[in-house]
Amino acid sequence: MVHRMTKTGFWLADNSVPAAEIIADLEFDFVMLDLEHGMFDLATLSRHVPLLLGLGLEVFAKVIGPDREPIQQALDFGCTGVIVPHIGGLAHARTVTEYAKYPPVGTRSLASGRNTTWGPMTAEAVAAADAGTLSFPLIEESDALADIEKIAALSTVDGLMIGQADLSMSRGRGMYTRSEADLADMNRIVDAIQAAQKPWMCAGWAQDELDWAISRGASRIILGVQYASFGIGARAAKDAYDSRVGALR
Repeated sequence: MVHRMTKTGFWLADNSVPAAEIIADLEFDFVMLDLEHGMFDLATLSRHVPLLLGLGLEVFAKVIGPDREPIQQALDFGCTGVIVPHIGGLAHARTVTEYAKYPPVGTRSLASGRNTTWGPMTAEAVAAADAGTLSFPLIEESDALADIEKIAALSTVDGLMIGQADLSMSRGRGMYTRSEADLADMNRIVDAIQAAQKPWMCAGWAQDELDWAISRGASRIILGVQYASFGIGARAAKDAYDSRVGALR
């Protein structure tokens, strides 16, 4: 069944303003900023998040690792939510996702700034932040899959992202090929998060992968990657030129 609120997203690896404007003009709903493998530092992240929000985009930060500081910084800078990589089993997931929620729900440290519209930290601001920002563990490790039903049910987990490629590697299958075993793992993750009545996201690069995500009711689907999309366009232009030159010879 198609999720009635499915949103489309794009994967960004740097703070290119034209790239952000193109994504917004094409009416994508959200972006995922790749802090783990991309070219963001704290200064560029702090400047780029309000620009993206101002363009009407939800902003998810895939933080550099499952640690307190990057999670808190991304949320303090105003991100809609965090995607946390390298989540392990239940105990690890509980500890890490608590960094995204203030006490008594979690252990996020208090700080006023953009997250409080530069005003003081108040009880109302704490409640609004806990309700309005999203904590999405990235399920890409075999330990996380083993505890997926319990992780999905955590009160500090607002949803999940599926990391298909790394999960296949972690499970000892090598490169992700959308095999039956890959699909079984992905379906187990979806079953767990839907049982908890929470949203989930994934990448949908290939047509069959996109069809699967839509049919399983993904709430958010990432449709493209910044540099790969540029490469596809550049390659198509070069191939067209080479073909034309060849025809004229």
